[in-house]
Amino acid sequence: MKTLAPVPAVAASAPAEPFTLRPRRLGIDTHHEPVVVLRADSPVCRAEGFEAHARIEVLGVSRSIVATLNILTAGDLIGPDEVGLSESAWRRLDPAAGERLRFRHAQPSDSMSHVRGKIYGEHLSENQFDAIIGDIVAGRLSNVEIAAFLAACAGGRMSTAEVTSLTRAMVHTGSRMSWPHAVVVDKHCIGGLPGNRTTPIVVSIATALGLVMPKTSSRAITSPAGTADTVETMTRVDLGLDDMRRVVEAEGGCMVWGGAMNMSPADDLLIRVERTLDLDSEGQLVASVLSKKAAAGSTHVVIDIPTGPTAKVRSHAEAQSLLRALQLTGHAIGLQLHGLVTDGGQPVGRGVGPALEAHDVLAVLQNRAEAPADLRQRALLIAAAVVEIGGLAEGQAAHDMAHAALADGRAWRKFQAICQAQGGLCEPGVAAYRHPVEASRDGRVASIDNRLLARAAKLAGAPHAKTAGLWLGVHVGDRIGHGQPLFVLHAESRGELDYALDFVHRHPGIIHLES
Repeated sequence: MKTLAPVPAVAASAPAEPFTLRPRRLGIDTHHEPVVVLRADSPVCRAEGFEAHARIEVLGVSRSIVATLNILTAGDLIGPDEVGLSESAWRRLDPAAGERLRFRHAQPSDSMSHVRGKIYGEHLSENQFDAIIGDIVAGRLSNVEIAAFLAACAGGRMSTAEVTSLTRAMVHTGSRMSWPHAVVVDKHCIGGLPGNRTTPIVVSIATALGLVMPKTSSRAITSPAGTADTVETMTRVDLGLDDMRRVVEAEGGCMVWGGAMNMSPADDLLIRVERTLDLDSEGQLVASVLSKKAAAGSTHVVIDIPTGPTAKVRSHAEAQSLLRALQLTGHAIGLQLHGLVTDGGQPVGRGVGPALEAHDVLAVLQNRAEAPADLRQRALLIAAAVVEIGGLAEGQAAHDMAHAALADGRAWRKFQAICQAQGGLCEPGVAAYRHPVEASRDGRVASIDNRLLARAAKLAGAPHAKTAGLWLGVHVGDRIGHGQPLFVLHAESRGELDYALDFVHRHPGIIHLES
């Protein structure tokens, strides 16, 4: 291994000016967390006493950042006169040609004292949540510190007042849309149910009926696909605020990724750390959902809470608790909210993964014979609730109105128009590698484990590989013969397919058959 050459000592007579280094872009993706790399023999490390993983302040001519330090002990990734910058650090600093950077220890963040207080059971005020969320958005807290905050707030450790304060803090740090309409509708699914991709269908029905529905969605946190991941296989979702407004003004609604518009920007940062922790606590979930609804300018929101033994929400009691928390915080921030506790006992539709779910959505919108009936019925249930909360009709009349808009093609035409306004409509792709997982005997499908099935789809590459995931061949109650496919894994590489197959073989109970 090549060792680092020593850097000549600075002469004693040299002026005591701060050491400066030339920035070098390393092209390393560290998500939102800025990371800088210094050589172990760098005079900056010696002078400042920096150690690996220290939080240091990096100062340019016009910008500065707080970054996590990595130390290079061997090799020539950077020269003696250079500092390496991750992609996040480079974007934030945006150094000019010839610019040199200075370094110093970062000042301790006041907000971390609030996080430590929460760890020890203190009740936090709205100002304290503002400070924490402000530091997260500004990049002053590391992923480790954000993880400590998320863990401190998990497990029912937040009061209703704290959840409301966190929600408001998340809205305060970003842009907020407003619309010249008394009623602006929205919907959200709590998740945990593979294939439950109702949003594009519901938006198309609601806007075809004249409601205003500026739908912003997240990418997947712990699932094989989020709504934004699925819609992205059919049209552009990374619109800015001006483009979003243009689409809504033209078509009455949109289907965009909220992370591209600086609305509740802390949410996307928190989600990335939550994904690593595989954590999605009730208080954080409420703040995440409602902060985005408030930031998007929504006034009336339908919340779908799938409930089942292997869904995200396991029991009816848990669903009612979550619904109460959503309603209390929603009322406090001025949202009218209607909740639906729905069946989460098994996946919805056939596709699990961005493109596979998009194929199901298109089949329903186009009223094709092979369209999954359960996805269609679920979308109509939610669309009817949106129609009702939007004030167009009530009860059966609301359902009939939603059904007619889908059946006569108005929803499909509206979907096409929205996609064209967002950048064009394209056909979702199909994965190059596919492998059926077959029934080992005759039987009846007694249960499907949502979590294990979703895990298999993720190991096949979803959601990052857009065509990856799985196609589900059966639902609960179906009879199947020996050798027939229970599901078909889809992957974009042979290695990912093998990885998913290994998981499936080690978990034969993903789909449970009874004689």
